[in-house]
Amino acid sequence: MKRSAPAAILLATGILAGCSTSNPLEKKLDYKSAEPPKLGNSLEVPPDLTTPQIQNKYVIPSTGTASALANSNNAAAAQQAATQPVTTETVAIKSIDNITMERAGTQRWLAVKGKSPAELWPVLKAFWQENGFVIKTEEPDLGIMETDWAENRAKLPADGIRKLMETVGLGGAMSTPERDKFRIRLEKTTNGTEIYFSHRGMYETFINEGKSDTMWQPRPVDPNLEAELLGRFMIRMGITEEKAKEALKQTQTVADKPKEAIVDGKLNINDSFDRAWRRVGLALDRIGLVVNDRDRSQGIYYVKPAKGELDKNDNSSSGGFWSSLAFWKSKDTEDKSSNPTGPEYRILVKDVGNGLSTLAVQDKQGKQLSDSFAKSVLSKLQTELQ
Repeated sequence: MKRSAPAAILLATGILAGCSTSNPLEKKLDYKSAEPPKLGNSLEVPPDLTTPQIQNKYVIPSTGTASALANSNNAAAAQQAATQPVTTETVAIKSIDNITMERAGTQRWLAVKGKSPAELWPVLKAFWQENGFVIKTEEPDLGIMETDWAENRAKLPADGIRKLMETVGLGGAMSTPERDKFRIRLEKTTNGTEIYFSHRGMYETFINEGKSDTMWQPRPVDPNLEAELLGRFMIRMGITEEKAKEALKQTQTVADKPKEAIVDGKLNINDSFDRAWRRVGLALDRIGLVVNDRDRSQGIYYVKPAKGELDKNDNSSSGGFWSSLAFWKSKDTEDKSSNPTGPEYRILVKDVGNGLSTLAVQDKQGKQLSDSFAKSVLSKLQTELQ
């Protein structure tokens, strides 16, 4: 993306203004999606979680070259579309106190007693829309929804220059070099539902000395941002702000835990099967493996590499968000990728008793793998599950 000098200066100013706070529920968030909400009933949802509504479309931060004026025009058009009358239904839920935040390692999630995924689905969808996101993918049968890329405009300076540019319709020329998106996973439990938010981030960087062209690169997962939004969802569910803050504080410090070890091509997990199963699902989202299906009775996740999200014409040679996570792009997998949608694998989670579980990577026929792909998957999952 080619930027004009004023836009680059404003961008840099936005970075300096984007100071964050470590205090719970005090981060400045003002997300704006790259795509305006659709007209019509944006909160329509299937009555249960058996019929998926899948929309495999992604609006992403553009790559290549573009003028700052074009960006401004696009943003203005999106803002105009977003201000058109939209008919939505109000989704509310009675105040409840049976929602808690839990933590293991860097992972946090919410446990909601007495509520099914079907009951929570419309509330979750409303929550993300209220926070400036567009829901891009819905898979109710898997209990998964995913947002579009969005910019946290709270990181822009709230000064006279910004107000002036917004007044004349050029507010879109000011932007931050960061974008965020989230995957939301619901897991049904014997007592209710567990809710997981997984973050993915990108930042824009210059790729030439003249600083005329930029490209988007991945940035690390932000567990604190995940926790912040989990806390805000607790408030959306009727929990007081004080209780939500206390829940966040209690999960900020976690006792040291023995490091999971990889032995004989298997990852040892210091959790019982139920807990390991749910944590592995979130970890797979974080490392860039898409869950196509799952069979909890056998402890199997059916996955494939989630490549091409930013590389629409990806030939496994171009850069982009997933290319940095593309440890599957190795000689071991090139010969196995005859499937045009990419190779498929199994992640087997097995209970071994005494509160312990193991995890192994298999091919689609169920044979355990020990190649570089499997080793990379186990290593990355080990990091996420610590």
